[in-house]
Amino acid sequence: MRRIHTAVIATLTATVLATAACGSDQTAANPSADPSAPVTMTWWHNGSSEPLKSLWQQVADDYHAAHPNVSFKVEPIQNEQFQTKVPLALQSDSPPDLYQQWGGGNLASQITSGKVLDITAQTKGLLGPVAEGWQVDGKQYGLPYVRHVVGFWYRKDLFTQANVTVPSTVDELGAVVAKLRAAKIVPVAIGGKDRWPDAFYWSYFAVRECAKDKLASSVKAVKLDDPCYLKAGDDVKALLGINPFQDAFLGTPAQQGAGSSAGMLANGQAAMELQGDWQPATMAALATDKDLASKIGWFPFPAVPGGKGDPAALLGGGDGFSCTTKAPPACVDFLKYLTSVDVQKKLATAGVGLPVNQDAAAVIADPGTKAAAEQVQKAPYTQTYFDIALPTAAGQALDDAVANFFAGKGDPHSIVDAVTNAATGGR
Repeated sequence: MRRIHTAVIATLTATVLATAACGSDQTAANPSADPSAPVTMTWWHNGSSEPLKSLWQQVADDYHAAHPNVSFKVEPIQNEQFQTKVPLALQSDSPPDLYQQWGGGNLASQITSGKVLDITAQTKGLLGPVAEGWQVDGKQYGLPYVRHVVGFWYRKDLFTQANVTVPSTVDELGAVVAKLRAAKIVPVAIGGKDRWPDAFYWSYFAVRECAKDKLASSVKAVKLDDPCYLKAGDDVKALLGINPFQDAFLGTPAQQGAGSSAGMLANGQAAMELQGDWQPATMAALATDKDLASKIGWFPFPAVPGGKGDPAALLGGGDGFSCTTKAPPACVDFLKYLTSVDVQKKLATAGVGLPVNQDAAAVIADPGTKAAAEQVQKAPYTQTYFDIALPTAAGQALDDAVANFFAGKGDPHSIVDAVTNAATGGR
């Protein structure tokens, strides 16, 4: 439904993975098992609330109906718990058969356990570049079921009230903020209490300031040594200087309750929020206005004049699943089933993400989500969230450093230094 946000002490994950068994066969899920024998797969997903909780149960029931020998023990788990539960499970002798997976550096860390299944042979060519985020060293260790993109959600009615239009550059964004303030409207809501929304801003400025090849090489080297990353920090500092956020934003949660940043936007208490494509579904549960969808729009993060990044590039990621080496052969077939048009249409209709199978995109009804989906198709590239693309410890260090910066601690150097220190163990 929404991406995971690294929220645990990095040393815990590092310790767990360092002590995990590394000799397991990662290339086959019980290859000698009788494919017709009854099996029950334990499935960990983050759909702990509606609509995804019921949707996943229906998907499991539908698959069981078509494959009577395959049953599921479905275990919804709260989103942020995955960062502790998965490493511990991979260290144990009884990991789940199937678990939520966001790819990138987190996946690379997890495969050192020897218990994440290599599904390259069974999924070759499936989904094309969309699946690359779930590859490590050219091997496929999972599949996405939805894509995600981050952009600005905004209230059309409040923009009209303040007589402002959608900004295309950061300078124009600053002018919009000023006019909204003058109209006694909170310009931008942010869930500073959860910290990860802060990282969206630094990350997008990095995408605008840094060339595509520099983004890729920096993530691979786990080192943000190009001056463009310091410029991203300077851009954040300039943004904070124009006071775009609500009062006491450091204590506001992102998605929990009507007082969250999502609730503020949903109920007309703020004009904008930088969030993922999952936001309409989140807001719907928090809004009192039944006509909310018609009042909400979406636009991409503005261009940064002079930046070396493509101004049309996006920041995003996706949600997926991995099988463990404990899983029966049906696990990989189920992953592929989740990319089928039928399931993809259900996911898109529920508003939990953008379909990875483009044949299902036509069912998207929400205007803002449709605009985001169309932008994804036109974008020259989408940079994976840095806290997911980087190894777990470095991604967590980045998020923490950015959140501290938003709280008035540190500077642009402290953000890039935090990643280096996490990658080198402080050496």
